[in-house]
Amino acid sequence: MEKNRLELFREKRKALNEKVLDLEHLGVKRFYSMDASAFREGELNAPTKELLGLVASTVLRCNDCIDYHLEEVAKAGWTKKQIVEALYIAMFVGGSIVIPHFRHAVETLDFLEEEGLFGKE
Repeated sequence: MEKNRLELFREKRKALNEKVLDLEHLGVKRFYSMDASAFREGELNAPTKELLGLVASTVLRCNDCIDYHLEEVAKAGWTKKQIVEALYIAMFVGGSIVIPHFRHAVETLDFLEEEGLFGKE
C-alpha cells in the first residue's frame, strides 16, 4: 500500500533530523535541545504549548511544522473541534494567505483521524 503524505513526512523528518544531529555542531544541538525544552511542562502545560506551536506554525505558513504540531496536539488529547478552532484563530490572525495552510492542516487531520488519533467528539 502506498504511503500518504503524512507517513512520508514522518520518515523524511526522522532521517533528516538524524543527519543534522550527526553533523556534531554544538550550536545546532543546543538549538534542538532548546526547542524540545520549550514544549515541556512549565507555567503553561505541554498540551497548551503544542496548541500554541500549531497556531504559530500556521501563521508562519510552515507546513512541516503544522504537521508536526498537529500530531502532537492530537496525541495530547485535543479534540478535532478544538484543533479546528485553534486553526481558525491562526487564519484570523494570519489572514487569507493562511488559507492554503489551513487546507493542508485539514488533510493532515484526516490522516490522523484515519489512524485513530481522535476519539468520539
